[in-house]
Amino acid sequence: MKTSNQTFRDLQDFLILWLTQSFSSFGSALTSFTLVIWSYQQEGSALTTALLSVSSYAPYVLMSIFAGALSDRWDKKRTMFVSDSFAALCTLVVLVLLKTGNLRIGHLYVLNALNGLMNTVQGPASTVAVSLLVPKEHYQRVSGLQSFSNALVTVLTPVVASAMLMFFGPDAVILFDLVTCAVALIALAFFVRLPKQDEPETEKESVLAAARSGLKYLRQHRGILDLIMFLACINLTASMYSAALPAMLLSRQNGGEAAVGLVNTFTGLATLAGSILVSLRSAPKSRVRVICNSLLFSMSTEDFLLAFGRSTPMWCIAAVLGWIRIPVMNANMNALFRYYIPIEMQGRVYSARNTLQFFTIPVGYLLGGVLVDRVFEPFMMTLPPGSMLIRLLGAGKGSGAALLFLILGMLGVLVCLVFRCDSHIWALEQAGDSESSRM
Repeated sequence: MKTSNQTFRDLQDFLILWLTQSFSSFGSALTSFTLVIWSYQQEGSALTTALLSVSSYAPYVLMSIFAGALSDRWDKKRTMFVSDSFAALCTLVVLVLLKTGNLRIGHLYVLNALNGLMNTVQGPASTVAVSLLVPKEHYQRVSGLQSFSNALVTVLTPVVASAMLMFFGPDAVILFDLVTCAVALIALAFFVRLPKQDEPETEKESVLAAARSGLKYLRQHRGILDLIMFLACINLTASMYSAALPAMLLSRQNGGEAAVGLVNTFTGLATLAGSILVSLRSAPKSRVRVICNSLLFSMSTEDFLLAFGRSTPMWCIAAVLGWIRIPVMNANMNALFRYYIPIEMQGRVYSARNTLQFFTIPVGYLLGGVLVDRVFEPFMMTLPPGSMLIRLLGAGKGSGAALLFLILGMLGVLVCLVFRCDSHIWALEQAGDSESSRM
């Protein structure tokens, strides 16, 4: 057993990276929250705000398959520094446009797309960096810490962003984001030391060959591939949820900006609690079972409560039930991937995973926005007051989004039940037993 001092020494560089990158993520989240509110106030459209996410994810998904090859070839620290610097530059452009009164939604789409493009190489580089910095016995603990910081960001973002918007305006939020970027860049440049990694084979491969090797690895490991496709289906429903949620909360009676803030806060509190739980628990006997059960619980609760709920407290309860087990799922999924994918392959495999697992996100955001604005909202407006759907979901603007949540709940449960029957995913149980015996 290692002492706490030994554990701290093992994780010292990771902790510096984690803390400063989390601080920067907090600043970015404040800016994103602010710009979503700003864009909805400008247009009053779910599709408009959804396109902010589509523009971010589309280049990320399209280029990820090639980015891993570049990430495996390039210096990880330098790649992260350049990517984070570019993100800071984009944020500075938003601030200048806002201060001069020239900011338009089209500008945000372009800047989000550029940021998404840089994230294609930053993501695999940072993932591999964590694998280089962290001994295998700490993988679950580190995943828990990452979930904890993500949850804390989610908790604080609506509270802090709303307060800063009220007292100082959106330009103060974006300026704070730039400060957090600067802190992260300084820490990365001067205080984080990554172990050297020899990758002679990667350097001889072309980008296309390296990308193919990532896909080949997944084809040869069907359990991992099918798990990724499971998560891709979940991401489709989750992104449609994310596209519809602001529109419903800002439009419904008893809703508004305060409701958006409270629901996001309770989402963060739930993930925070789940993160603390997973950080304290030892590795489970069956990571696959934990992943499947966690997603089934989330899918069978949140969407239905959002659909039928008519008040902010009910929406907050939905958020808690939907998100409290997500950190548990993420920690076990990340531990599986980190443990079984060779470190020299991780950049390529993670990029292939990103393309397959996340390509449904921009599709889901686009579908969610279109379905709310063009299908379900107009449909609910045509129903007579005494109809069953009106009695169940309410009337007026926002009821269409509620109908979408009802459908997403049923779809999510169906996806979970189908993939629970996948023999390739359950074959990972044997690998999990081998893992436990080696720990």
